[in-house]
Amino acid sequence: MFIQQIYTNCLAHAAYYIESGKEAAVIDPLRDPEPYLKLARERGATIKYVLETHFHADFVSGHIDLANKTGANIVYGPGANPAYKAYIGADGEKLHIGKLQLQVLHTPGHTIESTCYLLYDEVGKMHSIFTGDTLFVGDVGRPDLLSGNLSKEELASMLFDSLQNKIKVLPDDVIVYPGHGAGSACGKNIGKQSFSTIGEQKAVNYALLTNDKETFINAVTSDLPVIPGYFFKDAVINKTGYTSFDEVLRKNMRALPIDEFKAMRKQGSLVLDTRDPMDFATGYIKGSLNIGLNGDFAVWVGTLVDADTPILLITLPGKEKEAIERLARIGYENVNGYLQGGISNWFASKNHYDNILTFNGEECGHLLDTEEYDLLDVRNRLEVAKHRMVGSVHIPLNMLKSKYTTLDKNKKWLIYCAGGYRSMIAASFLKAQSFDFVASIEGGIKEVIQHAPQLVEMDLE
Repeated sequence: MFIQQIYTNCLAHAAYYIESGKEAAVIDPLRDPEPYLKLARERGATIKYVLETHFHADFVSGHIDLANKTGANIVYGPGANPAYKAYIGADGEKLHIGKLQLQVLHTPGHTIESTCYLLYDEVGKMHSIFTGDTLFVGDVGRPDLLSGNLSKEELASMLFDSLQNKIKVLPDDVIVYPGHGAGSACGKNIGKQSFSTIGEQKAVNYALLTNDKETFINAVTSDLPVIPGYFFKDAVINKTGYTSFDEVLRKNMRALPIDEFKAMRKQGSLVLDTRDPMDFATGYIKGSLNIGLNGDFAVWVGTLVDADTPILLITLPGKEKEAIERLARIGYENVNGYLQGGISNWFASKNHYDNILTFNGEECGHLLDTEEYDLLDVRNRLEVAKHRMVGSVHIPLNMLKSKYTTLDKNKKWLIYCAGGYRSMIAASFLKAQSFDFVASIEGGIKEVIQHAPQLVEMDLE
C-alpha cells in the first residue's frame, strides 16, 4: 500500500494518490494532471479511478483531464449529477485497487453529494478515511456554499447526521486525510495539521464534541467567512465540464510586445502584477493590481477580480507559465497574455509608471507623530482580535471590494496586515480606485510591534 498526499499551499488543498498492485486512485486532483501522471509513471502504475468527494467550489478539479489522459473512471458519490460521463457509487459500495478497498460513504452536509472514501488495507482493516470537505482537522466544511434550495441550517442538520452516523462511529485509530488545511475558505478555522485521526478529532474538534443537533447547527452556521466570488463559478465548472488544461495554456501563453500590451490595456484589460510586493511598490504600471505569486495568489485574484475580466500579466521572467497555471486552477482563463520582457521592458521604453510609499516598523513610529495618516487594517477578524494598531479602521481584505467606498479618498491611508503581502494588494486596489494618498507598512504589524510597540493595542481577546 502506498499513499501520498499532494499538498498545494496557495489553495490550502490536499489531493491524494493511493496505490496497490500497480493500480492507483487519485482523490480530488487539481486541474493540472501532470503531477499525478508523473507519479504514476515513476511508480509504473495505472490510474484506475479519479475519485471526487464533491463538486468543488474553491478550485477547478483535474478529474476530466486526468480521466481523458488515462482512461480512468471518474467516481462520485450519491446525489451527484455531472454533465459528463462518471460512475455514481452507491452508499457503502466498495471499489477495488489492487489489494485495497475504498468504500463510498455518502456524507451530505457541506454539499448534497459530499462523499468520503474509507480505505481498507490488504487484510481488510479500516486504515484511513479521505474526508474531502466533510471533516477537516479541527473543523468541518461550511454548509452555505452549494445549497440549491436548502438553507445552510438544513445542510448543517445533514452534516450533523453524517458526522454522527458515518464518521464518529469509526475506530479511533483511523487516519483522517482532509481535503484542505489552514487558510482555506471552505471552513471557518481549519487547523494547521495536514492529517489527524478519528480519535484526535473526537477529542478536540468543536463540531464533534457536541451530540446536540441544535448546538451543532448554531456553531457551524455562525461567524462564517465571506464567500470568495469565484466559488460559485468553479462549482458550476466542476459540474458541467471545462476546456482542457493544455488548451488553456496554449491560448493564454502569449508574449505581448509593448504596443499590443498598451492597446489591450486601453481596451479595458486589467493589468495583474504578480511580483513581490516591495518590488511592485518601487514602480508599476498605473492602475495595476498587485497580487504576488509568493502568497495566496489564486485566492486573492478570485476574491478581488471578476471571473470574466480580461487580464494582462506582469511577471518576473520565467514565471509566466506559473501565473497562468495558478489562474486556471480557479477557472480564470481570460488571460490575453503577458508583457514581453516584463516590467523592465516597460521602464526601458520610458513609459510612465507609478509607485507606492512603504514604511518599516521603526519609521512608522516617527511618521505617525508628524503626519496625518489614517490607519487601515486589512487582516481578518481573528487576527484583529489579538492586537491592532491604535485608532485603526478595520476592513478585511476579502471585504475591501464592497466596502472601500466607506473610506474617505481625501485622507492619507497607511495600510497594514500581518507581513505586508495583503496590505500591498489593498494599496494597489485603492490606488486603482483613485485614492491618491496610500502607503503600506513593510513587514506588517509584526514589525510595528518590534520597533514601535507603543502604537499597538495587545491582548484584546
